[in-house]
Amino acid sequence: MHDVTTARAADGTGAAHPEPPGPPAPVTTYRILATAGVFEPGYRGGGPIRSLRFILDTLPTDIDVTLITRDRDLGAAAPYPGLSGRLIRRDPRSSVFYLDPTSPRQWVRLLCHLRSHPADLLYVNSLWSMFSVLAITAAALRLLRVPAILLAPRGELAPAALAIRRRKKRLFLAVWAPVLRRLDVRWQACSWREQRQILAAFPWARVMVNGNECPVPDRAPPPVTPHDGPLRLVFVGRISPMKNLVTALAALARVSRPVHFDIHGPREDEAYWARCRDLIAAMPAHVQVRYLGELAADEVLTTFSGYDAFLFPTLGENYGHVILESLAAGCPVVCSDETPFSDLIASAGGVVVDPATVPAVAAVLDSLADRSASERAAAKEAAGRRYRLWRQQTRELHVLDHARRFCR
Repeated sequence: MHDVTTARAADGTGAAHPEPPGPPAPVTTYRILATAGVFEPGYRGGGPIRSLRFILDTLPTDIDVTLITRDRDLGAAAPYPGLSGRLIRRDPRSSVFYLDPTSPRQWVRLLCHLRSHPADLLYVNSLWSMFSVLAITAAALRLLRVPAILLAPRGELAPAALAIRRRKKRLFLAVWAPVLRRLDVRWQACSWREQRQILAAFPWARVMVNGNECPVPDRAPPPVTPHDGPLRLVFVGRISPMKNLVTALAALARVSRPVHFDIHGPREDEAYWARCRDLIAAMPAHVQVRYLGELAADEVLTTFSGYDAFLFPTLGENYGHVILESLAAGCPVVCSDETPFSDLIASAGGVVVDPATVPAVAAVLDSLADRSASERAAAKEAAGRRYRLWRQQTRELHVLDHARRFCR
């Protein structure tokens, strides 16, 4: 028999009634201090900005996040108007502090805030960022007291990424790895591929795999209108060695059919962009290439919807938001096998080129240029349809809720 606590009725009858429930237990807020080199309203940082925006916009009700970020966009000389040195409340559960690292006054203001708002978790985005290094160093010196640290390398441990400035990175890791190990830093990977990359560099690492960072909507793309003109290709991304625009241009130079190719993105590496310009200048007459500058975040989906394919022979993506944006807009993807989305790309009217050599990419582009107008339209419709199905089937625990359990 169950033991039920009872109370005498107020009317004196002596009838037993269940004891009224007491006040609900107070909800304990889990506080997270996060760092990132760049955040909104900036957009030049690419996918990590969109990941963090999605994470902050979908926080569980008992998690509060303060994000510390630079007060200007990647590579920008001027700060965002009216934001430098300010703590901005985005919503009831997240705030952003826009820091000018050269301002002692702002550092004092930030340190006062951190002392009065102790965190349960330090969540750093990037292995190399000054913000990550300073925050982890502060934790190591006990200037910043946090029970746990989670580090998201954001693709920086991919083999192609480590090959850039290899000697400097090896030296840094030789010094930094013992610090991370002593602090029992935990790691976030956005895919099983990235988990393997982290363990290759840090075999002792404890890695949480969670890629629930997709802010791309699952609404239907605009209707597709078949067209008979040249194949319309687009590149959207940072112009840097990792995105491998040089291979895309070299492959286009070998294509035998008419092609139009538009490039959108910040020129992050001017020496690399100079190589791209040389290739563009030598392009055959039947291949037209235009550089159209940078895209704001709210322009990306609309831009993708106007093309037959997204040409993206990237050397490595830990996630690849731009791939999902392309598919969501009904634009198939021609990509290397260096992303977590190879199966999705192949099933959504696109092509995974492995290995993504210049001749192999050129052969794929010639094949796409040979498609009829109706075949191109069908591929675009398949891209949007397959993306929406993938989005409906993908359900993961919120990244920071997962982190709270993983970092206990």
